[in-house]
Amino acid sequence: MDEEVIKEEVNKEEAQESSEAYEAGEEVNEEQEEVKEDEGGKDAGEDEVMDAGAEEETKKESKEDKDAGGREKKKIFKKKKDKKDEQIEALTDQVKRQMAEFDNFRKRTEKEKSSMYEMGARSVVEKILPVIDNFERGLDTVPEDEKESPFTEGMRMIYKQLMTELENIGVKPIEALGTEFNPDFHNAVMQVESEEYESGYVAQELQKGYMYRDSVVRHSMVAVVS
Repeated sequence: MDEEVIKEEVNKEEAQESSEAYEAGEEVNEEQEEVKEDEGGKDAGEDEVMDAGAEEETKKESKEDKDAGGREKKKIFKKKKDKKDEQIEALTDQVKRQMAEFDNFRKRTEKEKSSMYEMGARSVVEKILPVIDNFERGLDTVPEDEKESPFTEGMRMIYKQLMTELENIGVKPIEALGTEFNPDFHNAVMQVESEEYESGYVAQELQKGYMYRDSVVRHSMVAVVS
């Protein structure tokens, strides 16, 4: 009787130990599964991160390629634009130079024409001056009883008309009598004594001098007080 009881107790203990061992094995298996799941999730997360990084890198490279292509296009366009601008600038500069040359030519031509006109007018005035001198001598030698005659009056009117026309084109006589001697306008041919004028002043005008505009055509021939 006692032996059977003991065997039953032993069998119960062995069964309990087997049950506990089984449960312990199940727990170990569950823990291993959880570890595997964690590792799998970790690997999946790492794969997702790597995929995202690769995608970002691809986008970045694509953007850089696009930017590089855009810069290259702009560079090519700039080169084409610069070449066109250079041609425009060259043509503009050429036109400006030609316009400047034409303007200089026009000014030079006008100056030459003016100079030729001045020379021609001066030459004509020089030839007319002796005629004026003869007019004046003729009028100065008219007898007193003929100064009021129609002939003398007509000659005087012609003389005045001639002097007016000469004055209109810029010819005018040089003032000499009673003025201080000036070698730029006067030509002294003698020295005289005078109680009326001071020393160095013109006492007599032997021949009238004339100017054409701002230049002397003929100096006045004068006598200067010593």
